[in-house]
Amino acid sequence: MSDVDDVDMERGSINRDDIRAKFEDLKHSLDHTAEAARTPMLASGIAIVAVMAVLAFLLGRRRGRASRTVVEVRRV
Repeated sequence: MSDVDDVDMERGSINRDDIRAKFEDLKHSLDHTAEAARTPMLASGIAIVAVMAVLAFLLGRRRGRASRTVVEVRRV
């Protein structure tokens, strides 16, 4: 019965203060959960961006080597 501790069981009704208290409790719980998930998500996001940057660099370097033009300059 932990969900209905704030409800007046004798009257069988829920008033505005009960609803407001429950929403505040839920908000606090969600804020705590969001804060706990923020750090790992930020770290994984940074890691993904770093891997993509290295991959783009390596693929661009490979393509640059394959299509490199050799220009010879000769004096006549």
